Amino acid sequence: MTDSTTRTRPNILVTGTPCVGKTAMASLIAERLQMYHVNVGEVIQQHKCHLEYDETLQTHVLDEDKLLDILEVKFDGASDEDNDCDNDNDDDGDCSLDEDDIHVRNKNQHQHPKGGIKGNLVADYHACELFPERWFDLILVLRADTHVLYDRLVQRGYGDTKRTQNMDCEIMNVVLDEAKESYAKEIVVELKSNSVVDMDQNVDRVVSWYRQWIVDHANNNAGGAGGANVNTNVVSTSS
Repeated sequence: MTDSTTRTRPNILVTGTPCVGKTAMASLIAERLQMYHVNVGEVIQQHKCHLEYDETLQTHVLDEDKLLDILEVKFDGASDEDNDCDNDNDDDGDCSLDEDDIHVRNKNQHQHPKGGIKGNLVADYHACELFPERWFDLILVLRADTHVLYDRLVQRGYGDTKRTQNMDCEIMNVVLDEAKESYAKEIVVELKSNSVVDMDQNVDRVVSWYRQWIVDHANNNAGGAGGANVNTNVVSTSS
């Protein structure tokens, strides 16, 4: 099991309402920093982490337990043998997270003895409260103006009910509030994501934060302290 005191590289979660640009930003962060990109939505689809289909909301109901068991292999360094997830709904009977689930940016990244990674993961998903707090060192909540988000939802082909639900979610700050309730407030950062320019600037801020995290972590370890200090002012748009 890893946390910020044992990781040699930080883990980052990019979250927010659907269509705010989470996957695109996570991919850019992974490319710039040679991180492993975990697209949680793809993992859910590939491993069929569903309980049923909700006709009203036009979406599958997530099997959170199965998903967390799969992700735990990488985030906590558990071995496949230690993973006791339910395989009944998985055609190949495999709960492990394979290379198809992780977009590997650096083949030389440090590995746990049993196959996990000591940090350097950037994940993206439209929810955040289901993940263990120990998995992440920085939570990025992307936000988009309502007119921008509406156009993106229409372009993606969302029906009226699903589109309205997501618009309400953004207006009511649902994901941001969940992030602040689920993680230490000092690691939660809200970022505007209306344009490519916004995204590029956000990635630059994350790169600066990442490099500072490594320095702080190394200094704290050398001094016997436990874990790096988190300075999210480097990332915040108000800095």
